[in-house]
Amino acid sequence: MSEMSNAVWAKGAAYIDGRYMPVEQAAIPITDWGYRRSDATYDVVGVWDGAFFRLEDHLRRFRSSMRGLRLDPPESDDDIRQVLIECVRRSGLRHAYVAMDCLRGMPKPGLVRHPVNCRNYLAVFAIPWVWVVSPDVQDRGAHLIIARTPRIAAASIDPRIKNFHWGDLTSGLFEAHDRGADNCVLLDADGFVTEGPGFNVFAVIEGQVVTPDRGALEGITRLSILELCADLAIPCTIRPLPAAEFADADEIFLATTAGGVMPVSRIDGRILGNDRPGPLSARLQQQFWAKRAAGWHATPINY
Repeated sequence: MSEMSNAVWAKGAAYIDGRYMPVEQAAIPITDWGYRRSDATYDVVGVWDGAFFRLEDHLRRFRSSMRGLRLDPPESDDDIRQVLIECVRRSGLRHAYVAMDCLRGMPKPGLVRHPVNCRNYLAVFAIPWVWVVSPDVQDRGAHLIIARTPRIAAASIDPRIKNFHWGDLTSGLFEAHDRGADNCVLLDADGFVTEGPGFNVFAVIEGQVVTPDRGALEGITRLSILELCADLAIPCTIRPLPAAEFADADEIFLATTAGGVMPVSRIDGRILGNDRPGPLSARLQQQFWAKRAAGWHATPINY
């Protein structure tokens, strides 16, 4: 490829409905229900130092989400795996944010306008690594608020299915911005902690790591933290987490594919510890990236 061609692909590569293209050329029809109705599911897998992290776990969750929304693209799991690899390979990116979406299209001609009559298709893209919480904010600890906006009820939108229904999370982000914070956490209608925009939540309470049992995606990085806690003999519990207990926690940290373990130093203006990442949060963060560097759950890419 020419130098100009390489530069175009380096910005990212995409695959939509059977075709590869530079990410800047990627587009979906504005009439499709995936766009008009947020009728889609997605997953995101990270590439760091030229290797996917927990690729098979992400593929399993993606397929589960598609089943949950009755989406069935023509690609098999093995096909999707190869598409993800090819998008990263074409981009040449060693650190990449790789998204896989399944969207519902338009009803087929002549058929009733009902989702059962819509074709489904796959869209994938690989772009340079994205941080949900930037490294400099992680170093000082993120400043959070508990948003007034409640999380969408699980009875309406199953949070275990990754979806584009972000109205509540977006509202929470504006609340955080208006209050001078970095990000937010949402509660359910009963006042229990659920999750934040794109991340799971953890609290350290009297030496025990606690993460909510409701209203949240069963995150792959969350799973990794549960494994780390078991390896390090750190007590860890999945249980209801009331807002008051969360706000009074000794430490708080967040977890997501696009960031790993992300410490928090303030919640609703209250300073945790010495206004820096807590010792247990920092230990888990260090161990997470050390194990990643050593090849933990890695799928190397042949560029």
